[in-house]
This record gives sequence, C-alpha cells and structure tokens, in this order.
Amino acid sequence: MIVAENIHKFYENNHILKGINLRVDKGEIISLVGASGAGKTTLLQILGTIDKFDKKEGSKLLLKNQDISDFSENQLANFRNHELGFIFQFHQLLPEFNVIENICIPAFIKKTPKNIAESKANQLMNYLGISDRSKNKPNELSGGEKQRVAVARALINEPSIILADEPSGNLDSNASNNLHELFLSLRKDFNYTFIIATHNKLLAKKSDRVLEIKDGKIK
Repeated sequence: MIVAENIHKFYENNHILKGINLRVDKGEIISLVGASGAGKTTLLQILGTIDKFDKKEGSKLLLKNQDISDFSENQLANFRNHELGFIFQFHQLLPEFNVIENICIPAFIKKTPKNIAESKANQLMNYLGISDRSKNKPNELSGGEKQRVAVARALINEPSIILADEPSGNLDSNASNNLHELFLSLRKDFNYTFIIATHNKLLAKKSDRVLEIKDGKIK
C-alpha cells in the first residue's frame, strides 16, 4: 500500500527528515507521535503528496504501488483527489457553504455529477450521524460535528488512504474519544488505511502501530 524508503527533507539548512523508512499495509491504522517539530506533519505532507522529499540514493515513495517520485503537478493533484483523503485539526470547512456543500467539494473537483455527489454525501452523513445538519453552516456546529463533516469530506471520493494531522487536537475529551471510535469503525466497515499524526496518547494506543519520530528518524 505505502512504501517509503530513505526519505529526507531539508528546509534551508535544517535537516527535518533523515532517512525515513516506512511500510504501511492496507487497512492499517498507524499513529505518528513525537515532540512538536519532530517532523510528523512534514512526513504526513510528503505521504500526502502536498510536499516533496529531497532525493538521496535509494530514496523512493510508492503509494498504491505507484512510484510518485517523478509525477507532474497535474498527476499529483489527480492522485490526491482520487486516492487520498485529508483530515485537519482545524477542519478547514468553508464558512460560506453549508454542510452538504462542504462535503461535496472534493467530488465536484473530481467532476462527479451533482446528484451522485449529493447521494454519496447523504450516505456519509447518515453513517456519521450528522444528516440533520446538512443545511447548517459551519459556525452553527459543535467542534465534534465540524470534525465529522471534515471526515465525510475526506471520504466522499472513496480514497484508499486517509491522512489525519492532529484530528482530535481541537476537540474535548468526549468528542476526541468519539472520533477515535469512528476511525476504528471506518476501518472495520470499509478497510480504510489511516496514517495519523497525533499528540493524543489515547488515539495512539488504539492504533495498530505507533511510530515515534525523533530527531528526524523513526525510532
């Protein structure tokens, strides 16, 4: 599913990632932990094709058995839209759109017909327990509801891999626990693969594997 070998990343003179090696199988839930600045988000952005790694001898990144190292920007954008789902700490919902419109955005980018996109969105809202909020704007939702909208948006294109950056970082303990249980349910019901960067020890414990990043390497 995912193979990363000898992944390096420099920002000016700072060597952030120092030869990361990582393999993730389909249906796994992996947590990336470590201190702030250790490189968790940087690695997540590279795995999500949002950022590029600095090539060294033996460096490669395979996502769904495809070597994306030499993909053009258009190829990367197309791969992201079809194969990857993203969940962020601060939801990043568009305030002028209601819930179902926010969920449908990736589907519209993929040029999915409106009726099909909205049908998928309704199915996801039912599964996530937010169908009664479909016409609400983000400012009318609780933090937990906003994050469920973000999860639905991440799933609308039926991606292979879900990448989550501190998904419970802005939630209270009850909403955080509900989100963690939701990830487990999604894996059980749909065999999604999750890679989660988190400081949340409870979420990390519920993962299949916990990988600590320290000084730019996986310990």
